[in-house]
Amino acid sequence: MVKLYKHIGNEVHYWECWENTPESVVVHWGVVGQRGESKVLTTDDKSGFRQKAQEEIHKNFEDGYEEFDEDELATLIIEFPVNGHGTIDDLEKRHLLEQKMDEILGWTGLGYCDGGSMGSGTMEVFCIVVDFKIAENVIKQSLNNTVFGNYLRVFKQN
Repeated sequence: MVKLYKHIGNEVHYWECWENTPESVVVHWGVVGQRGESKVLTTDDKSGFRQKAQEEIHKNFEDGYEEFDEDELATLIIEFPVNGHGTIDDLEKRHLLEQKMDEILGWTGLGYCDGGSMGSGTMEVFCIVVDFKIAENVIKQSLNNTVFGNYLRVFKQN
């Protein structure tokens, strides 16, 4: 997977691609925090699609897109209450939320879920994001009125 970003005015735009099948690649782009657009590039042979993908990547580098500086990524934590060290049901809920966060953060160009933990009365899900404030808003909107709406807080790890 290749993820590239570019500041345009007050917005951060993303462009990414990943292998879909041995003969196709998905290209996905938009404004960070929004679902964006996508297309599938296909060819009749494996080498042709790889060449198409490389051409797209090169074009975006020339247009000013670049990889995000790892040092500027933020860790966003979603915290939930649990009794003691949590139950099997809590663990299943956490795994479902991790999947949901991977999908939401991925399709909005914000980042990815990096697992979670449980114990001592709380359960946490860790997300690596390119913009904490935008991610916080997107996540809170996505969790409200769902089975995950009982979170204690969404916060940035220091």
